[in-house]
Amino acid sequence: MGYLLHQTLFETAAAAPASVLLVHDKHGEVSAAGFAAEVRALTARLMALGIQANDRVAVFLPKLPLTAYAFYAATAAGGVVVPVNPILKPAQVEHILNDCDVRVLITSADRLKHLTEILPACRNLHHVLLADAPPAEAVAGVPVSAWTPLGEATPPAVDLPRRVDNDMAAILYTSGSTGRPKGVIISHRNIVDGARSVSSYLEITARDRLLAVLPFSFDYGLNQLTSAVLRGATCVLFDYLLAKDVIRALARHRITGLGAVPPLWAQLAGLEWPTEVQASLRYITNSGGAMPDGVLDKLRRNLPNTRPYLMYGLTEAFRSTFLPPEKIDERRGSMGKAIPNAEIMVVRPDGSRAGVNEPGELVHRGALVSLGYWNDPERTAARFKPAPGQPAGIPLTEMAVWSGDTVRMDEDGYLYFVGRSDGMIKTSGYRVSPEEIEEVVYAMGGVETVAAVGVPHTELGQAIVLVVRPAHESQVSEADIAAACRQALPNYMQPARIVLTDEMPQNPNGKINRPQLASDYAELFVAS
Repeated sequence: MGYLLHQTLFETAAAAPASVLLVHDKHGEVSAAGFAAEVRALTARLMALGIQANDRVAVFLPKLPLTAYAFYAATAAGGVVVPVNPILKPAQVEHILNDCDVRVLITSADRLKHLTEILPACRNLHHVLLADAPPAEAVAGVPVSAWTPLGEATPPAVDLPRRVDNDMAAILYTSGSTGRPKGVIISHRNIVDGARSVSSYLEITARDRLLAVLPFSFDYGLNQLTSAVLRGATCVLFDYLLAKDVIRALARHRITGLGAVPPLWAQLAGLEWPTEVQASLRYITNSGGAMPDGVLDKLRRNLPNTRPYLMYGLTEAFRSTFLPPEKIDERRGSMGKAIPNAEIMVVRPDGSRAGVNEPGELVHRGALVSLGYWNDPERTAARFKPAPGQPAGIPLTEMAVWSGDTVRMDEDGYLYFVGRSDGMIKTSGYRVSPEEIEEVVYAMGGVETVAAVGVPHTELGQAIVLVVRPAHESQVSEADIAAACRQALPNYMQPARIVLTDEMPQNPNGKINRPQLASDYAELFVAS
């Protein structure tokens, strides 16, 4: 049984070499044996480029076979993979490359063109490896070379470095409650046990075909790939523009499993579902926010033979709870119970267990608890704390992750979401830091105070409302602010509404009264 991420691939390839693990509309099918061979070749290439134990390898690509190869090759070489969301802007990519001192960047020539201005500031970047032909020998002083598929050739033999399951495997960047995104350190154990746990209750087998529509920089999206490889299922790599493209892909590839976030489900629910999709789609999953009842009801009517799993997770612990399909009607609004090999507790501020239906903080303990935030002991100490209720005789402290989410647990152990306590905005399945948006507007000049808040939205979960108090005699306009946001921020972080105001509410401490702003604009996107 493989304990390391790359071992799961090599074991699957040894057991069923001819099975198809990857499918891509342009690049075709990739067998387990072919996948493993490409990973071994890329591993040798990374080691030749100097990758050693714990060195970071960033992957800034859409969903291509090379993207999947790079994840497994980086860990096989002893390194740590850093998936970078392909929709991020250069300034955000620069932050990630510098924050965790990326040594090798794997990307494409067209993406590299947009990074030339930020590369000189990436102090530890030693090499750029391109998915296609390099434009030059070096860009901004950084050596560049091209990756070439192995094809039918034999991969070079390399001695893989010794690693254990608690070593770093990946760093996933997620927005924090303050400032720029923070890197969550994911171990081999986190990834592999997460794949085992989720694939067990979803009953994924080698007969399944999973459509990967979510970004691999998102733990929920990454789990689609790792679960498929672990179980020998087929992972169809797919980037979509429109919701109807997803429906077509489901039919074309005879998909049996689909995971998505509430905004995408809201778009899909209203579309026509072909009979072949109704026949093949065995299950669907939702995470990244609660699925509205109306959307769920439409999906169940359109997919009478498909089992819907409602899930809750956080990057710091990969996945926490799920509600089985047979419990949906009986437990409306519930997040379900803990996934296999995890314990979920509801805890008071003093660390004691909350009573039945008493609100408290969700605390997750078990093999999926990550290794903290990269190079950030302060924020790690605030979120990762000793697990409540440990026996006094155990001298070493087990750490649990304190989610920041307020939940309650009923008399039968089912969990229900109450709210968040850290000011984060949850939109389109992403956690968004208000400060990251506010920094962009402050950088424009001409503004005195800025506040980004989340308000209820049927499809997005929360929409971003940006409230701005211009500086005295400033001529800044809503259009100016919107343009600055479009230039600096990805689509999911764009404000749905920009409000210019003469007064910004304050709390008794003189800080912006964000709860008041959220209340003031709570009905903005609620249908009358």
